[in-house]
Amino acid sequence: MLKQGLHQKLQQGLSPLQIQTIKLLELPTLELEQEIRRKLEENPVLEESTESEEGDDTPKNVSLSEYPADDPTPSYKLYVNNQGKDIKPQYNTFSVKESFHQSLENQLGYSKLDDRSRSIALFIIGSLDDDGYLRRDLESLTYDIAFRLGIECDEAEVERVLKVIQEFEPVGVGARDLQECLLLQLYSMNQTPARECAITILKDYFPEFTKKHYQKIAAKLEITEEQLKEAVDEIIHLNPRPGGQIDDSYVEQAQQIVPDFILEDKDGELVMTMPKFNIPELKVNKRYAEVLLNSANASTRAGREAATFVKQKLDSAKWFVEAIKQRHNTLQNTMNAIVDFQKEFFLTGDEANLKPMVLKDIAEKTSLDISTISRVVSSKYIQTQFGIFSLKYFFSEGLMNSSGEEVSTREIKKVLQESIESEDKRKPLTDEELVNVLTEKGYKVARRTVAKYREQLNLPIARLRKEL
Repeated sequence: MLKQGLHQKLQQGLSPLQIQTIKLLELPTLELEQEIRRKLEENPVLEESTESEEGDDTPKNVSLSEYPADDPTPSYKLYVNNQGKDIKPQYNTFSVKESFHQSLENQLGYSKLDDRSRSIALFIIGSLDDDGYLRRDLESLTYDIAFRLGIECDEAEVERVLKVIQEFEPVGVGARDLQECLLLQLYSMNQTPARECAITILKDYFPEFTKKHYQKIAAKLEITEEQLKEAVDEIIHLNPRPGGQIDDSYVEQAQQIVPDFILEDKDGELVMTMPKFNIPELKVNKRYAEVLLNSANASTRAGREAATFVKQKLDSAKWFVEAIKQRHNTLQNTMNAIVDFQKEFFLTGDEANLKPMVLKDIAEKTSLDISTISRVVSSKYIQTQFGIFSLKYFFSEGLMNSSGEEVSTREIKKVLQESIESEDKRKPLTDEELVNVLTEKGYKVARRTVAKYREQLNLPIARLRKEL
């Protein structure tokens, strides 16, 4: 039997102010500036305040007491003063002048290719991945060139153009796999017996080389262990990621990372500030506020529509100004909590002093939601006397050491990496042996944990770390 009935359900949604604040929390300093500039362009009610108004908590040219009684917004929320007199303080940035792909395109300009081949070359350059490799087969590349550029060509022509790109700097770019990448670099060098042997190894015994079956290679080539070692040394000093040596952190275009926080050690006291960059002060525009007042009691339809339009813009402006203020306060409170939690690290710069810290720890210290802390941490950086760090760097899980103290997994990874770096490469440590090494140093970890951390550090298993 079907029953019909009415049910009331109370569902609380996010207010426009909350939505605006959430969006702004995720933005780093540079993107916040861009968002403010965009809002200033699209909302005529928003405008920048002048220097003469700095320090005044109430805008001189807007009186909310004249607004209709149904507008509950207090006057201090119509003005945000988040700017000092020096709008361009000195701070460090990470900048990149030229991206990897831009570098190749610039070199293409000096080549002797005709327009047709140059178009094909540009398409190939655009198809290279961040490491400088061409991961696509020539057949599919040929089809795409015909479809997107309207250039009918065959695989042989595409390969001829690719060979030109493979002559560009950095050497090894445009390779289709690691083997070709390493060979391109060896071919470009002055030849020596060791390099000629290295070329033979890569051409004829690449699978054995990757598995480090050195004795098998030496026996087949009928060379001594010393000759093999010289050849292998030539190979291991080559660059497996030619695209990474230009613009390793950025891909397509030049970018800049501006620290959202600056932390200074002043006689043992940590002082945190938030640089303002080019972020302007905002206020409500007097002209449009007066339009709202004059149109509020208009009897004509046009007058009412004008009042509605300006009221919407005014509400949007007020929410945006308040959201910026809340963003500033939330970021400041969160960063202060992180600094307090990781004080020993910020005073010493020693990674061993990093405490285990998760989002929940900071959420509890600030009385904010974990999701809010996550948004604050995302894409934010802090400048310290020891360098510029992503806020995510300070968060890690913890494990107990032999003394019953909780230590950061980052600390354990550091000890693990140091243990592997100092091992005898002729007899590298297995994961079981690494467990014993860590135990001797006071860290109780399981073998599977060691394996997981080793993989996270991009360190291969013992057999692949073996050297002659």
